[in-house]
Amino acid sequence: MKAASLADLKKELQHLSQKELVDLCLRLGRFKKDNKELITYLIFDAHDEAAYVEAIKAEINEQFTSINSDNLYWAKKSLRKIVRVATKQARYSGNPQTMVEILLHFCATLNRCGIPYQESPVLVNLYNGQLKKINKLIAAMEEDLQYDYLKLVK
Repeated sequence: MKAASLADLKKELQHLSQKELVDLCLRLGRFKKDNKELITYLIFDAHDEAAYVEAIKAEINEQFTSINSDNLYWAKKSLRKIVRVATKQARYSGNPQTMVEILLHFCATLNRCGIPYQESPVLVNLYNGQLKKINKLIAAMEEDLQYDYLKLVK
């Protein structure tokens, strides 16, 4: 089955009643955890972006406390999971500032946590990849925001 384009979906959604739209949203939420998380963000968290960012940062901090730093293999797996979850949650916002703040927090926390990530080429590449994402997002921002965030990167 071929999926319809977003333009077609938008046209069809405009013809539906409010009750039908609510039913569609609830049905979407039943099928995938990602859909439910996005709906939750849009309904409960979209109005207060700062609190949402702080909640994600707190979750990152909590996940860093549970990392097994004795073995770089397990640390690598945990760090990849943290990046994957944080990126997914930041993507719900669609705001580049949110993504930059979360990735900056991840990098700063990684530097502070005491994991010798410099000894593992995979972890160095993971860290450098996050810095590349940050710099790419910052380059697309307004100049005053670029200046503020570039100070934090260095």
